[in-house]
Amino acid sequence: MNIHTLFEKSAIANLPTKYGHFKIRAYKEGHQEHLAIFTENFERAVAPLVRIHSECLTGDTLGSIKCDCNNQLHEALKLIAIEGGMVIYHRQEGRNIGLLNKINAYALQDQGRNTIEANVELGFAPDQRTYDVVREIFNDFGLTKIKLLTNNPAKVSVVEGLDVEIVERIPVIIDSNPYNEGYLKTKKECMGHIL
Repeated sequence: MNIHTLFEKSAIANLPTKYGHFKIRAYKEGHQEHLAIFTENFERAVAPLVRIHSECLTGDTLGSIKCDCNNQLHEALKLIAIEGGMVIYHRQEGRNIGLLNKINAYALQDQGRNTIEANVELGFAPDQRTYDVVREIFNDFGLTKIKLLTNNPAKVSVVEGLDVEIVERIPVIIDSNPYNEGYLKTKKECMGHIL
């Protein structure tokens, strides 16, 4: 089966933001819709900045400080507005367990489980994300070399597995707070994040 038949994409539209003027395109993959948010000079860059940002409704939209997602997203948008690049908004909430189960995982975390233990207790793998749509976006934009904005070594492996060369990995370091210290510690000690 041709992988391109699995995806539907929107037209490209303007997206003016408080960080600068971007372009935006949506990609539909089954019931999930993802976004590519990019600068006008994006296609001229040899190795543009790219962040694959996993959806976090509670952080990105509601401003939860139980995680570092909101700050990472906004820091990435600031950086690409200045240097040129793309944020792939990867809509696989809660490492792809969905919002309802993410909130159930939050409840288990409130009882002392870490983020990995909570997902496993609910019957999920620690990380259930898939990256077919990321491959589609990379192919759509002809990306072969990027500077990857991430703290997550698993995303480095994912991108390398998509035959895209990472010429530089740039961490997105965010200050911790009393509500996310345990979460960040788990990401660092159990998942190898560079924090």
